[in-house]
Amino acid sequence: MHSKDDLLRLDNQVCFAIVTAARNVVSIYRPILEPLGLTHPQYLVMLALWEDAPWSLGALAEELALEPASLSPLIKRLEADGLVTRRRSTSDERVLLIDLTDEGRELRELALQVPGRVMEAVGLEVGEVEALRDALAPFAGRAGRL
Repeated sequence: MHSKDDLLRLDNQVCFAIVTAARNVVSIYRPILEPLGLTHPQYLVMLALWEDAPWSLGALAEELALEPASLSPLIKRLEADGLVTRRRSTSDERVLLIDLTDEGRELRELALQVPGRVMEAVGLEVGEVEALRDALAPFAGRAGRL
């Protein structure tokens, strides 16, 4: 049982643990993603596109829990790198559709090694990573999703 004073110790704060872990996770991914030419945020965009494409900019932003204004520069960079295309929907010109190029689709094959390398870097097995993801779901607002 913790004393009342322990409740406000920094090390006892779930928010501190999550923020610190998030920062460290990105630093673990950085050298793994670098050979693919992707930053961690760009990797998340590509994961969504590899799962299903095309996406509207708004739907993709919602899926990634980002504001469209924050996502746009990521998309423009991925487009400049030849991995995605942006085009207006033919049914509604207000909708910007994001799709993969052939090069973007091919990059998926190289990215298949990323999850294993991350698990190796942190010393966790698949089941442990799944349990961690599931434990974080209430905080992420995305139950059962990575």
